[in-house]
Amino acid sequence: MADLASPQTGTPVDPANWTCPAPIRDQPVVVMGHGGGGALSAELVHDVFAAAYGNPVLAGMGDSAVLHLGGARLAFSTDSHVVRPLFFPGGSLGDLAVNGTVNDLAMSGARPAFLSAAFVLEEGTELAVVDRVAQAMGAAAEAAGVTVVTGDTKVVESGHGDGVYVTTAGIGLVPEGVDIRPQRARPGDAVIVSGPIGLHGIAVLSVREGLEFGAEVTSDTAPLADLVAAMLAVTRDIHVLRDPTRGGLAASLNEIARASGTGVKLWERSLPVPEAVASACGFLGLDPLYVANEGRLVAFVPPAHADAVLAAMRAHPQGSGAAIVGECVAEHPGMVVVATGLGGTRVVDLPLGEQLPRIC
Repeated sequence: MADLASPQTGTPVDPANWTCPAPIRDQPVVVMGHGGGGALSAELVHDVFAAAYGNPVLAGMGDSAVLHLGGARLAFSTDSHVVRPLFFPGGSLGDLAVNGTVNDLAMSGARPAFLSAAFVLEEGTELAVVDRVAQAMGAAAEAAGVTVVTGDTKVVESGHGDGVYVTTAGIGLVPEGVDIRPQRARPGDAVIVSGPIGLHGIAVLSVREGLEFGAEVTSDTAPLADLVAAMLAVTRDIHVLRDPTRGGLAASLNEIARASGTGVKLWERSLPVPEAVASACGFLGLDPLYVANEGRLVAFVPPAHADAVLAAMRAHPQGSGAAIVGECVAEHPGMVVVATGLGGTRVVDLPLGEQLPRIC
């Protein structure tokens, strides 16, 4: 084989030393894909964390845990929030830190009430930046109707962080008669998405990489508890709710299909993909189904209630773009497929890692 050299430096290159940047499943160390919400994340949770302190509540693997305490049904959730850059079109790390946990609670049907906030700050970060994040969190908490009641702060040496990390935990009350969890998906359920998908991931990517897509793409970050309350006012028999954040709609649907032992069939022509997101994904070679969202939910609703729930969603500001995008089926259990516009079918598998790291 002829000698190879770097076109930039002329330095000899040995192909034997090349490595694939994609995450490899048989890894002795943590890779970025372990935080991507895909197959690597699932294996980490199952093989390490669940094995260490697994219990029946944790085994439910919902966005939040539903607990019985003192005669009340409480939803409890925690989430760490990392994003680069800290501020992006439509939101910031502060918005994500509140809305992410509020929405995890809402996916159990709970009315969120209180949050904690723990900050990890990197030495050298401007206090004005920390203040902007905190102010954004305060405004987001007020908009979501929750109160930040406790917290913690740690500082790490310069070079050992990325400015600001925030972890929030939250609690809320679950109404009587509400039983929302991924195991309840049933064949015949309508699959409803609350609005256009892919906006958050593309918004962050646009400012991170300095890309322009013809029109500004704004993150969809928003609290969803009021939307869920409007849906539950129609019927409390909603089977599943998920907010498709890391790994996008594809990851959430695969998790639901596997937990319930059912299949999911999507209709490509019904998927609400904004033109700017479709153009950006086409340019970058991404699939909108795998791009993160921060203000959307996917619901599995019994067919008898689907039209009424959809109407209630469309009457709410956070659900005005809601659409029925598919159905839960008995065929191909544990698998998600898309009926394409050309009459074919393609499998939408659980992603291995994440297309866009450090995004929520």
